[in-house]
Amino acid sequence: MIILIRMFLPLIAMLLAFVPLSARANVRFIDNTALVSIMADRTADGRFPIAAPGSISRLVELTESSMPALPTIAVAELPQPSIETPLRKLFCVEYARIRSGLSVFGDAKFWWSRARNLYVRMAAPAEDAVMVFSGSKRLKRGHVAVVTHIVSKREIRVDQANWQNHGEIDHATPVLDVSAKNDWSKVRVWDMKSNGFGAHVYAISGFIAKDLVRRASNG
Repeated sequence: MIILIRMFLPLIAMLLAFVPLSARANVRFIDNTALVSIMADRTADGRFPIAAPGSISRLVELTESSMPALPTIAVAELPQPSIETPLRKLFCVEYARIRSGLSVFGDAKFWWSRARNLYVRMAAPAEDAVMVFSGSKRLKRGHVAVVTHIVSKREIRVDQANWQNHGEIDHATPVLDVSAKNDWSKVRVWDMKSNGFGAHVYAISGFIAKDLVRRASNG
């Protein structure tokens, strides 16, 4: 019997090579405290759309040649959007100053110009930087928010105050870059009520980092 099995092993291996891989894969997201399993449909080009905990769905490259039987992908679990009610009503500018340590004052729409020659001004987001919304008909005084997580080239998380005009603090709010050139000049912001991105598109002046330009040049 053992001899017969050994004789047919090469034939079995050859037949298995022609068996197509399943169009569905059990993908697991792992962190230090949780293991979340989902079923992901493979797209036509062999990739699998992945919905990570608390994030927008993304595509993770999993080719048939490299995909293990039970693929596992380690990702950092992102916090879910939440609302905090402070003891008193907070405005976005005072909350941004407390969180970032930036000494910029006045309406949010003036922060970008007033940070010139004082702080690093960037076109792309960075953690702990302040995102400055330009003034508009909808945001007459502008708005500022503190970047907490960089999710991808098109998505970040921010903490902000008074976005819903109730003096509340919104934690881990998703913000999506919708600019044509991926330059973060236009964004859409997560809407807590509808549990999705709002329809309005907001213009962004840029991002302000705490590192002082003068201190860096003197160092």
